[in-house]
Amino acid sequence: MNSRSLITTLGLCAVAGLGGYLASFTLLPLPYMLGALLTSGTIALFQAHHLPAGYEFPHRFRLIFMALVGVMIGAQVTPALLGQLPGLTLSMVALTVFTLMAQGGNYLMFRHIGGYDRTTALFSGAPGGLLESLAMGEERGADLQLLTMQQFLRIILVITLLPLGLSLWYGTPVGSAAGAGAAPPDIAWATIVLAVIVGLTGTMMGRFLHLPAGQLTGPLLAAALISVSGLAQLALPDWMIHMAQVVIGASLGLRFQGLRGRAMLRALWLSGLSVAWMLGLGLTLALLVSAGTGLRFDILLLSYAPGGVTEMALVALSLNANPALVTLHHVYRIFATVLAMGAFARWVLGSQTR
Repeated sequence: MNSRSLITTLGLCAVAGLGGYLASFTLLPLPYMLGALLTSGTIALFQAHHLPAGYEFPHRFRLIFMALVGVMIGAQVTPALLGQLPGLTLSMVALTVFTLMAQGGNYLMFRHIGGYDRTTALFSGAPGGLLESLAMGEERGADLQLLTMQQFLRIILVITLLPLGLSLWYGTPVGSAAGAGAAPPDIAWATIVLAVIVGLTGTMMGRFLHLPAGQLTGPLLAAALISVSGLAQLALPDWMIHMAQVVIGASLGLRFQGLRGRAMLRALWLSGLSVAWMLGLGLTLALLVSAGTGLRFDILLLSYAPGGVTEMALVALSLNANPALVTLHHVYRIFATVLAMGAFARWVLGSQTR
């Protein structure tokens, strides 16, 4: 990352951070992430000419803060949580059903209502695996601008609507919207430094092992190993969690750059239809599995929600809804989605490639 890109990135994050800070005075869930997203998205849509030519939010810069989120989640993995794994069979079966039904229903919507070609419709309808769907879609010859727009709109709508929906469900603001914090008070600097080291080590481990969403799951696993073994207690202060939300929100909002007119309106309408279908399906399955297993409904709903792994982990953190268990479901959803995309591609597209 050159000096000009670094200055632009820091300036963008500063402005987005101001948007997040102002949003923290509202009842908006995840205010620092959503406030930053809205601020960055506004810049991308209407002030992109002020950004350097060809500027893209640096991926490695974002990785640092995604690692912090992974550490926060992994630190909450306990022997008691691991003891719940044998009882998750029904939940994982339901998640498999969700993935297949969501993929099939989305394909029909994007193909027959949106008028997308078969390849773009197929990979736009993937209920997860953003990078995987883009890579597989490019290989098959999908319209990458439409595909990218639909996949990011899916994540953005889910992380915006789901916490609001849960607040309405419970009849009161929940999580960060209610002023809840994720960090214990008076965290020692030595603990913060250790957490950062674990995050960076976990990031390298995730890349080496080629883990799905390795930038998140690598630090998560590293922190979980330390937490379960009792070697140390890992924690991060709220201000660092807010920083992570701002950076992730700013990077997501920048994805609106270059989107204009009817194509964006159509994509937004189709994404709203698709997200409504998937959230309705997830809601139904969450109610059924909760009744059958006794698992908390809100944890299951977050587990079945078709958002990004990192973003849904932040939502779970803000709602104190067992983020480690939620992340476990979402990592499985990525595996299931990739397998489902491959199977649907062979069925719908045959041997077609670019």
